[in-house]
Amino acid sequence: MGIGSVQLKPDIVVKNYWRNNEQFADFFNAVLFEGKNMIKPDELEELDTEESSILEHKDYAETIAAARDQIKIRKKSTIYGVELVILGMEHQEHIHYAMAIRTMGYDYGSYKKQYEDNAAKYKGDYVKGLSEDEYLSRMKKTDKLVPVITVVVYYGEKPWDGAVSLHGMLQIPEEMTPFVNDYKMCLIEARKNDLKLHNINNQDLFNLLGILLNRNGQRWTEIREKAVDYVRQNEVEKTVMLTAAGVVNNKIDYGQLMQKGDADMCSVFEEAWQDGKVEGKAEEIVEMGREFGLSDGEILIRLQSKLNVSVQKAQDYLAMFTKQTV
Repeated sequence: MGIGSVQLKPDIVVKNYWRNNEQFADFFNAVLFEGKNMIKPDELEELDTEESSILEHKDYAETIAAARDQIKIRKKSTIYGVELVILGMEHQEHIHYAMAIRTMGYDYGSYKKQYEDNAAKYKGDYVKGLSEDEYLSRMKKTDKLVPVITVVVYYGEKPWDGAVSLHGMLQIPEEMTPFVNDYKMCLIEARKNDLKLHNINNQDLFNLLGILLNRNGQRWTEIREKAVDYVRQNEVEKTVMLTAAGVVNNKIDYGQLMQKGDADMCSVFEEAWQDGKVEGKAEEIVEMGREFGLSDGEILIRLQSKLNVSVQKAQDYLAMFTKQTV
């Protein structure tokens, strides 16, 4: 890697993409309002993603650390009579079977932070205007918090099979279900969805992810070629290519990108898949070896000689593709 080059980390690339207010607003309009232009980009402001708080018990206090992936507040105009709303986005590469609780924790952190900021107003002279109950609550009867909406975007290959609500994580007798509070999370699977997106970058991103995350029995080499063809035919922007590559964990050298003009971006994107193409060949070798009844040792020798890789790398490929074919 040359001087001044930086290896882009997938999670940072994805977060950077959604910092763009036009893309963020378009996504939430698609999720919440079936594509209607209700949230405007210029109404959005970034908020601190840190949601850590202190949970106080009778005899002790416990610190709860939580940092969101993305969070913005919508200001200025109203939707359905609501002036402000906090919009959070969480990015998941893998299925998380406790995600409903994690989402609940993020939202709780946002509400508790709002409550504490509001309670801080009632000190000194402000206390004079409070009733006894309001004073004890550190909150006026007329005070209202800002609604919080969190959307979980799942970027994995496998269909999400985890719970999408707190109830889905609990064993509850049917008779008790009405008395146990539920907490639902909003989940969007990047691999397959019916979002009505209008922003061209968002359309290209989710179209690319639809290609990359849906194997349907195809080899990785075929999937890579389809993705590159889509990029060429649709003149996909650099940020979209970076994000799509980041989602599927392909490493891209930022210094290399900066040396290329937009016209050469397709070739840069194609180069980013070289590791994936090697994986595709490794997959074929493992599959054929299994088909012909070769031993693990014989398959390892073939992997090393055909791909010119180390013993360790050959073992990694064997383990990776054995799991997928079992």
